[in-house]
Amino acid sequence: MPTFLLFAFVIGYFLLLLAVAWRTSRHSNNEAFFIGNRKSNWMLVAFGMIGTSLSGVTFVSVPGTVGDWAGEAHKAWTYFQVIIGYWFGYLVIAFILLPLYYRLQLTSIYRYLHTRFGSVAYRTGALFFIISRTVGATARLYLVINVLHIFILKDLGIPFGLTTLVILLMILLYTFEGGVKTIVYTDTLQTTFMLLGLCVCTVYILQHLHLSLGGAFQALNVRGFTHVFNGDVNSKGFWGKQILGGMFIAIAMTGLDQEMMQKNISVKNVHDSKKNVMTFSFIMVLVSFLFLLLGGLLYLYSLQQGAVYEGHALMLGGKNVIGDDLFPTMALHYLPAAVSIIFIIGLISALFPSADGALTALTASFCIDLLGLQGRDDLSEAQKKRVRMTVHISFAVVFLLCILVFKWVDNKSIVNTVLELAGYTYGPLLGLFAFGIFTKRVLPNTGMITVLCLLAPVGCYFLSQYSAKWFGGFQIGLELLVINGLLTFLGLWGLSKKG
Repeated sequence: MPTFLLFAFVIGYFLLLLAVAWRTSRHSNNEAFFIGNRKSNWMLVAFGMIGTSLSGVTFVSVPGTVGDWAGEAHKAWTYFQVIIGYWFGYLVIAFILLPLYYRLQLTSIYRYLHTRFGSVAYRTGALFFIISRTVGATARLYLVINVLHIFILKDLGIPFGLTTLVILLMILLYTFEGGVKTIVYTDTLQTTFMLLGLCVCTVYILQHLHLSLGGAFQALNVRGFTHVFNGDVNSKGFWGKQILGGMFIAIAMTGLDQEMMQKNISVKNVHDSKKNVMTFSFIMVLVSFLFLLLGGLLYLYSLQQGAVYEGHALMLGGKNVIGDDLFPTMALHYLPAAVSIIFIIGLISALFPSADGALTALTASFCIDLLGLQGRDDLSEAQKKRVRMTVHISFAVVFLLCILVFKWVDNKSIVNTVLELAGYTYGPLLGLFAFGIFTKRVLPNTGMITVLCLLAPVGCYFLSQYSAKWFGGFQIGLELLVINGLLTFLGLWGLSKKG
């Protein structure tokens, strides 16, 4: 597939996004930017949220985990344990968090912490969201930009830093005016193309391998690619840890995340918002399973193309393709040109939702929660808009710097990195919200709240590093998030008094 042709499709797709952004952002104001004037259609929000939640991590990294190794066996479909946990987490979001947010008529969900505890807890929660979403979004964005650079733009002589800068400028262009009002529509478009890429690649490989769906399951089972539940209690991948961790990751990374919730609270009423979350959760489980199925098929296809296992590496064309390199390598070098084009469209469709919503949400949180922009009667609407645009551009610069750091670190499996980082950064948010919802105790409005929220992740880091040594081989996995939230909760309890 000629590099220039692939690049032309990237540019064409971006122009389509610009057209949608122009159409949806006309006559928009700050209220439209932050929460879409609370007029978003719940079906569009539910469908668009799939693209935001899956992002490039699911599109590229999840299929690669199937043939990766856990001890002496393939990880296979053990990631589905996390997906099961996600579904339980979405139930908590729909029936506990959303009614709370709508009852308080929140624009920023962290305003709840102000109502419950005061300004310090409020700004601490917003600060941890900003850290969490910045790290998570840039990790996802790095993955897709790196694939585009290695497989397309590098051949054109374009350096990685310039690739990143241009893509961030593209995202800025179509989110600058419309914010959430625009993103509800662009995410719907991008989710459609992402799922198209998933389905076309799956169907083509099934046909090429002359397999029915049932035959594919049998072939994958022979290779050990269909194993789901890990029964080793000491392992990070133990099913209990994965399901529990997945549940709280969904609560934290969706229910306590301004980016995800600003789309939900942009829906007209809480009833429609609940329908949105439950619809989204069902489709999310189904699509995640299809990505795991595709991962197994990609490994079978690579073996047919001459790939050879060398220990825990799968060598094809002199390169180890296990992990994040599997899907792009097969799609761009070993599948027909038409499928390669669909893969690229699906890939960039996975790229933009992981960044456009994050930039908008971070801008909203910084302006509302840290700068108090909505309550500034001394500023005109035009002045507020200038402040918001300055913050928006500033976060784009922060994204650029973070992506360059991820390139320097160069991790082979970003999905594991994202989930591990979430355990550290979202834990204090989980502890703060749980303390507010499930107790009636009050906190002093002091900086000790922030100190406790910073100490909990530090304690978790040392616990994670030395757990195997201290607890007879027991390794801490995704339950790190729960432990982090619990440490924060206990610290707040010690600081609090009866209400």
